Amino acid sequence: MNRMTGIAIGLVAVLVGSWLVWQWGFCRFYVAPGYMAVVTAKTGDALPPGQILAKPGQQGIREQVLGEGRHFLNPWLYEYKIVPVVAIPPGKVGVVTSKVGAELPPGEFLAEPGQKGIWRTVLGPGKHRLNPYGYQIDIVDAISIPVGYVGVVTSLSGKQTTPDAFAGPGEKGVRQDILQPGLYYVNPKELQVDLLEIGVNQVSLLGKTGGEVITKGQIASQNAAMENLQKRALAEQMEKRMDYVAQQRAQEPAAEKPRLESNMMRGVPQAKQAMPAPPVASKPMLPMDASNVLSLNQFVEFPSRDGFEISLDMTVEFELLPEHIAWIYQSYGDLPAVVDKIIMPQILSVSRLKGSAYRAKDFIVGEGREKFQNDLTEALGKTIEEKRIVIHDALIRHVNVPDQILDPIQQASIAVEQDLTNKEKQNTARKQAELNTELGLVEQRRQQVAQETEKLKAEILADQEKQVAEHRAEALRQAAEIEQQTALVRADKTRKLGQAQANTVAWVEGEKAKGFELKAAAFGDPAAYTLWEFANNLNKDVRVNILHAGPGTLWTDLEKATLGELGGAAVLDRKR
Repeated sequence: MNRMTGIAIGLVAVLVGSWLVWQWGFCRFYVAPGYMAVVTAKTGDALPPGQILAKPGQQGIREQVLGEGRHFLNPWLYEYKIVPVVAIPPGKVGVVTSKVGAELPPGEFLAEPGQKGIWRTVLGPGKHRLNPYGYQIDIVDAISIPVGYVGVVTSLSGKQTTPDAFAGPGEKGVRQDILQPGLYYVNPKELQVDLLEIGVNQVSLLGKTGGEVITKGQIASQNAAMENLQKRALAEQMEKRMDYVAQQRAQEPAAEKPRLESNMMRGVPQAKQAMPAPPVASKPMLPMDASNVLSLNQFVEFPSRDGFEISLDMTVEFELLPEHIAWIYQSYGDLPAVVDKIIMPQILSVSRLKGSAYRAKDFIVGEGREKFQNDLTEALGKTIEEKRIVIHDALIRHVNVPDQILDPIQQASIAVEQDLTNKEKQNTARKQAELNTELGLVEQRRQQVAQETEKLKAEILADQEKQVAEHRAEALRQAAEIEQQTALVRADKTRKLGQAQANTVAWVEGEKAKGFELKAAAFGDPAAYTLWEFANNLNKDVRVNILHAGPGTLWTDLEKATLGELGGAAVLDRKR
């Protein structure tokens, strides 16, 4: 039993080891970051007609791909191909076209995930793993709306909305809501976004020589990538406007072709009346980093009330408000169409209507021109107000009047001005004489004031010196009094100190005497007190030795005796 168990365990170990070697050595493969593996099954059921990607259990290219990491596949059953994942950079979107899925209903061209066709949803910036055999991904720019512009959205899918109505959810047409400046990731197959300027634009008419249109300039972005997106978006919008202008030019009769060639300097093209259209065959790429200025061939010309031909140099400032921009686009189209269909016809019509009520002289004299300008601005504003466009000013910069009336009026005006100039010269001479008289009086008064000033300065100086002397004398007197009082204090101090010292000596010495008296009284005899004092003041090292003299002389005994503490010094002293 134990032997059979050992054999079984060994057999299992061999099988497990063989399986590990097979998996690790032959089935293992690695997918690096940024890549994916497209797997093809070699066995399984055949694909039905029309199906190009295989499901689990079917033979062919599998729909699901393998992401980054380690994977194990039997090389006898599967083969794989490593391809890069789809990387969508910032500022881009991926439009997906699915080759697999259910067929779309009739009339629909946008698909949902799981349907065949262009997906409604787009892929944002990032990495996406979609099987390249079943899905086509087109990377396009996101919608970048610069500052000073708005985006008018037109839905391209759904049921067509009714005329003159905004498109709602699921309807095709212009939407009422607009896109503010910013970056939007939208599907260009689903939504069309047209950039329109908001704010003030100018239409300038330059007499018979044509004119120009100045539109709002682009405000540069601080982000380089965003600025490039904005430039490309404006360039695409420019091409659309150029196509519109080219179509309008092609539809015009030959007699109405513009007399002037396009003199575009920079900017976004406007209407056919705002500028001559460029040739259809060539669409020049225009710089988008400056204000928009372009030439036009329209001008204002009308007869005056007295029959003279008048032409004007005029500038009209108009503004498209954000809340009305969608209605304007729906009703008239892009800015070239707005200028073509609304602004320019009204400028020409109102200018001729109002101008024909004035005489030629009124356009030369300042008051007449100002009145005509105010009337023109008011009438033009009321006329275009119903179109939801705001007119701020209609400025008359110059009036071209025929020479046969201009020269006499100018000569008369020059004569009047010359007469006024002579009168003003006379007034100036009179004023100069009066000024000289006043200057003389001013000089005389100045000298008088200077003399009075010197007198006042002398009086003030003398008064100051007098006050200083009085203050000095008073200070000396007060100092003398203080010195006298100080001397008295010093004398009194000296006297009191002397008296105190004398009293101190007397008191001290008297007390000392009283002490001696008390001590003498204590001994009972002054002589005893004197002996006590003598004994008390003796040196403590002095000793008294008593010697007993034997036979012989005193001197001999003294020499032989042992004096101890006296020593040799005592003997020497004795000898001396």
